Amino acid sequence: MKVQMLAAATAAVLASSASAAEIPLRDFFRNPEQSHFTVSPGGGSVAFLAPWASRRNIVVRRPGKPDQRVTSVKDRDLAGYFWKGDKRLVYVKDNGGDENFHLYSVDLDSGKTRDLTPFPGVRAEIVDGLIDNDDQLLISLNKRDPEVFDVYRIDLKTGRMKLEAKNPGRVTGWETDHAGNVRIAIETDGVNNTVLYRDKPGGKFRKLLTTNFRESFSPLFFTFDNQRFYAASNLGRDKTAIVEYDPKTGKEVREVYARADVDVDGLSYSRKRKAITCASYETDKPGRECFDPVSRELYARLQSHFPGYQVDIQSADRDESRFVVAAWNDKTQGKRYLYDSKTRQFALLADIAPWLPEDRMASVKPIQYQSRDGLTIHGYLTLPKGKEAAKGLPVIVNPHGGPWARDSWGFNPEAQFFASRGWAVLQMNFRGSTGYGRQFWEASFKEWGGKMQDDVTDGVSWLVKEGVADPKRVCIYGGSYGGYATLAGIVKTPELYRCAVDYVGVSNLFTFMTTIPPYWKPMLDSMYEMVGHPDKDKALLRERSPVFHVDRIQAPLLVLQGAKDPRVNINESNQIVDALKKRGVEVEYLVKENEGHGFHNEENRFDAYAAMERFFKKHLD
Repeated sequence: MKVQMLAAATAAVLASSASAAEIPLRDFFRNPEQSHFTVSPGGGSVAFLAPWASRRNIVVRRPGKPDQRVTSVKDRDLAGYFWKGDKRLVYVKDNGGDENFHLYSVDLDSGKTRDLTPFPGVRAEIVDGLIDNDDQLLISLNKRDPEVFDVYRIDLKTGRMKLEAKNPGRVTGWETDHAGNVRIAIETDGVNNTVLYRDKPGGKFRKLLTTNFRESFSPLFFTFDNQRFYAASNLGRDKTAIVEYDPKTGKEVREVYARADVDVDGLSYSRKRKAITCASYETDKPGRECFDPVSRELYARLQSHFPGYQVDIQSADRDESRFVVAAWNDKTQGKRYLYDSKTRQFALLADIAPWLPEDRMASVKPIQYQSRDGLTIHGYLTLPKGKEAAKGLPVIVNPHGGPWARDSWGFNPEAQFFASRGWAVLQMNFRGSTGYGRQFWEASFKEWGGKMQDDVTDGVSWLVKEGVADPKRVCIYGGSYGGYATLAGIVKTPELYRCAVDYVGVSNLFTFMTTIPPYWKPMLDSMYEMVGHPDKDKALLRERSPVFHVDRIQAPLLVLQGAKDPRVNINESNQIVDALKKRGVEVEYLVKENEGHGFHNEENRFDAYAAMERFFKKHLD
């Protein structure tokens, strides 16, 4: 009996040790075995992405048949895909991160793949998927002029393209009606945006309204008679609202949905029932407001089936009776189900990352603090599992990219990985972050490295004051603008950070402005207003460019960069690395030749986070 009890106790200890073992780095950043599910228009098949040769490829699942992989791409994960009828799929892929995306079609019967846009150095974008036309697409290409995009109608059977709308030179966006006709164009002179409109296909465009870049008026989709349209607008408001607009009178007809606390910028609709369904917004967590009883009942039924999880519909068939449903939260990417609304049956499609047990992940807690000049800054704090009440923790401060974007609540593999290693993670939506209204966004103008950086610093001070952070063990890490904020942080407040990781970040605001992609040039004048003009604001940009102040940097630095990055040219990283090496400051530099703005290939992600793990362990533990 004693031997049996000892054996049982030993087994329990071993089991406990195994369950508490450190989760491998690769489990956080590997590609899911199955993800990005979509249901075919007829509802009889499901497609998804699955790894093959370490790259995400498309697999089709049909009832009673083995799964069929229909693409064989080896160089890079597909950027996205969608159905065109029940027997064709279209996918998007670039080359080495250059963001010059090509469109490819796959015929499921023959297995043949066609490059629909075989033009070197040209970027393809979807204008309208033409859901009711299985054989055509509306796309835009900067083939004629690298700086502007023309609209083409492409025949998926033959690959032939027909010019649908020629860009007069300053159009940066196009919108179609429900029949797939180009009816709206958004024109810019770099500072002012003009909505151009035509009453019928092929007619002449006329000016509808002009706004400056500080205002927002974004057409979403037409009413179902194609006479009016819905838009996300902050005209006369601080917070963006959903409105219905009449182009005949040039006036807002009604406010569909608005909130006093955050922007509302998304609206969905039922193509089958010809009804608007739900508006979307984001407070501390994603939210929706549904207007029609069918949608309200559907989401209520789904939510009741998955208590404790966020529920989203990610795909639907044409009949709107079969749906891909995602159930997820801050501790898991969750599971995907095929839901039949007629039978009310759920069929499990996949657990996205079963190797990351939900009960071992950390909670992502919404937080807020006050900036030094009185703004409320919202953010998220991820504390290591089991250390929620701990004090004096090592912290990684993680400002987001954009900068006109935001951090959101949900499963974040980076934050979870860092927390699993014992490091708390602080993310903040500093001024300029989107979703909090026009005034909060405008407060960021010409404040790169200024008040925007102070908001990051104030977050660190708040965390130290709360007792959560050990002030001697705080590092900063960010990508893109977050990489810039990392460099600006170790320049502006060098005493604050023990170490820093810059991931595809800007170091020199002058050279950054001259190396942006050609199709960004129409927005350059507004960039001058928001960031600073290289001539008029020369002193400001020099003061806010970290490369000119490497003498202030004390913290060890790790730099990660993609060689083909079209947004933040590799020269941005080369400059800061060279300048620091000349001063004898410790700097590690990891460049991937087959990557662009961020590392997308799985093996490169593994290398990047392995380098970060070694670096943070050296300086935080």
